[in-house]
Amino acid sequence: MSHAQNAERFVADGERANWHDQSLWFIRQNRDRAASQLPEWEALREQAAAIKAHVLGDLDGCLERFEARALANGIVVHWAEDALAHNRIVHQILAERGAVKVVKSKSMLTEECQLNPYLEQRGIEVIDTDLGERIVQMRDEPPSHIVMPAIHLKKAEIGELFHERLGTEAGSEDPDYLTQAARAHLREKFLAADAGITGVNFAVVETGGFVVVTNEGNADLGTSLPPLHIACMGLEKLVPRLTDLGVFVRLLARSATGQAISAYTSHFHGPRPGAELHLVIVDNGRSALLGRAEFRRSLACIRCGACMNTCPVYRRSGGHSYDAVVPGPIGSILAPSQQPDRYSDLPFASTLCGSCTDVCPVKIDLHSQLLAWRKHLAARGGLSWSKRQGMRWAGRLLARPASYRRAMRLLGVLRVAPRWLLYHGLNPWGRQRELPVPARQSFGDWYRENRDNRPSQRGER
Repeated sequence: MSHAQNAERFVADGERANWHDQSLWFIRQNRDRAASQLPEWEALREQAAAIKAHVLGDLDGCLERFEARALANGIVVHWAEDALAHNRIVHQILAERGAVKVVKSKSMLTEECQLNPYLEQRGIEVIDTDLGERIVQMRDEPPSHIVMPAIHLKKAEIGELFHERLGTEAGSEDPDYLTQAARAHLREKFLAADAGITGVNFAVVETGGFVVVTNEGNADLGTSLPPLHIACMGLEKLVPRLTDLGVFVRLLARSATGQAISAYTSHFHGPRPGAELHLVIVDNGRSALLGRAEFRRSLACIRCGACMNTCPVYRRSGGHSYDAVVPGPIGSILAPSQQPDRYSDLPFASTLCGSCTDVCPVKIDLHSQLLAWRKHLAARGGLSWSKRQGMRWAGRLLARPASYRRAMRLLGVLRVAPRWLLYHGLNPWGRQRELPVPARQSFGDWYRENRDNRPSQRGER
């Protein structure tokens, strides 16, 4: 189904759609307050953008230096060209050690690679230990947000789910009670795990180590209890120096949730005594994106979700409407880069208002890239017939000033036209939109009438 069709289903529940919109806007306001408390906020953004640009300009060299230092630290490094190679590597590591129970902290890369179903089909139990991820996993649905995976659900729905799956009291919606039940459930999984899988937020070229950022401590438990830790990392996650981390850590939590800092920022520089640490570095289309100048900067994304929290389309249509691992503005750039035919509608799910660009902590020009994708998709025939014809006739009209002026005068008819003439089954645009009432006089007509009354160039007012 298209984004528009999925969105229509979501907004059919007006109460949920409004609640979803307001919840995300609340987080956007938290972000603004946190940013305003740092006078150097814009300088941090500039510095982060420059650091990422430096890494992307020398990505092959940075990766080679990082690998050499990681190996020297005792980390086993694997390279995966695509999602299937990534899944095979992870499965092979687990199978060779007889691991059949895995606890996993939140990782959008493993979601991208569809690691969970791959392992489950081969007899391995995979438990997502981030609370939001565990909730959607028990519901057998994907995350709807990259930071708040279950933001689309209400307390009552989670209470019902926990009653069915964890045996909590029927009808309970108390967050503390439900959280305690989830902790008890997950603690058993941690203690029984043969291996822990994490993502990677940042990898440091200078040290050969990497950082995992969480608010729940689940990554720490999942990597300190089992004897095997597998970290999965997109090849763009590098920063050059340990001191650069301070820039990104200050930006990440504030942009994501409005916190001054995340609760846990865990550094891994090698396996603990008697344990193993494997790092799988994944391409999966990133090199191709790096080679496209108009979209290269999207690889600077630090997955904070700020663009989603501010986007008027995402807030009102829900994350699942995108049918992509990463939804929202950044997802509408990344998804078409991998599957342009499947996701050709996503760059059009935007108002191009630029709010996503304004809040991006690494200053990715998101709205410009969305516009570039529209042009690219149009050139390869990705527009529907109706949109192609509409743009064709609009172009002809705008290219002829006299015809345009006549058309604008005809808009006055809309003030008196019966509603059914405008809003009917053949006008899907009008199902949830109202055209503004046309002004009685156009600006052009007003200007022609008043241009002789303009102030003189001598300063008359």
